[in-house]
Amino acid sequence: MALVSAAEMLKNAREGKYAVGAFNTNNLEWTKAILQGAQEANAPVMIQTSMGAAKYMGGYQVCVHLVEDLIESMGITVPVALHLDHGEYEDALRCIELGYTSVMYDGSHLPFDENIELAKEVVAKAHAKGVSVECEVGSIGGEEDGVIGSGELADPNECKQMADTGIDFLAAGIGNIHGAYPENWAGLSFETLGKIADITEGIPLVLHGGSGIPLEQIQKAISLGVSKINVNTECQEVFAAATRKYIEEGKDLEGKGFDPRKLLAPGTQAVVDLVKQRIEWFGSTNKA
Repeated sequence: MALVSAAEMLKNAREGKYAVGAFNTNNLEWTKAILQGAQEANAPVMIQTSMGAAKYMGGYQVCVHLVEDLIESMGITVPVALHLDHGEYEDALRCIELGYTSVMYDGSHLPFDENIELAKEVVAKAHAKGVSVECEVGSIGGEEDGVIGSGELADPNECKQMADTGIDFLAAGIGNIHGAYPENWAGLSFETLGKIADITEGIPLVLHGGSGIPLEQIQKAISLGVSKINVNTECQEVFAAATRKYIEEGKDLEGKGFDPRKLLAPGTQAVVDLVKQRIEWFGSTNKA
């Protein structure tokens, strides 16, 4: 199955009151794991690359070919969108040209008027090629590839203005944080989320920093219009834990246990299992 835009899958999620899992990949193993997990769960899925991860993997074009070729070789039949996560303006335009089917242009660090104008340009270029667009209002807390946000709450009126640019889905700061959540985290601001959902009139909303948010908060956010949930840190954590266990048990010293295909297998399976679990949390199992 060919890569698809995320617009329809998120519209369906918004109407069906579930969310599509958007999982960041970092290499071949993770990409295979995300695809396998989604296929086994019979769920639509978004595979995301940050700008830094794409560079690490060899560039945006490599990422496009990798995902496309794996979809074919693995016999993937569920809808898959390849999405640029937290992309700068030039990177978003490049991904549109190279074959990404969805992009996030993140101008949340710019003056709001400039963010809006650049968002309009990205939307025009993306929609001309059938590519879906995500933009952000109110920075997300924590750090993502060097982009640091303090986690302020988004202004619902600014969210409305951004939604009116024609974007397909909207990321808005509601107290969420990239990376691990601190013990004193106050939780999501459902009051802010509710206001944003009301004023933006049905546009699918995006929850960044999905790793570590309790299930009940995730489900409440979905009920208020969140249709895409990003997961990255938790995948990193389970991959590292499974790899550490393999080495601490000395399995890398048994026979050819040092072979990277064996060394990376437990971590890869851990990502598969997490993807399936989060898809179940998000309510998108059997929604393909």
